[in-house]
Amino acid sequence: MTAAKKYFIFGHVQGVGFRVFVEERALQLGLHGYVRNLSDGRVEVYAAGNINKLDVFRGCLEKGPQGAQVFSVEVNDEKVNTAYSNFNIEGSW
Repeated sequence: MTAAKKYFIFGHVQGVGFRVFVEERALQLGLHGYVRNLSDGRVEVYAAGNINKLDVFRGCLEKGPQGAQVFSVEVNDEKVNTAYSNFNIEGSW
């Protein structure tokens, strides 16, 4: 079953390779979407794909790469946007 989620990651998640980490995990799981830094220090992620893989992906986001400190992950259900055919790092705010 295909689904989409938007994640907001709170913590020390900018300047530690978090976006590259997210992109790598998303591509490994076959997800589509984007990751970007927000001006308030959070990281925003939109991901679409298999619902079970999105659950695995959330676990990755909750841990983050070495050097990151994830305090919390807010998750919202989204509509699947078919415009995303890959997973990309988008420009920062």
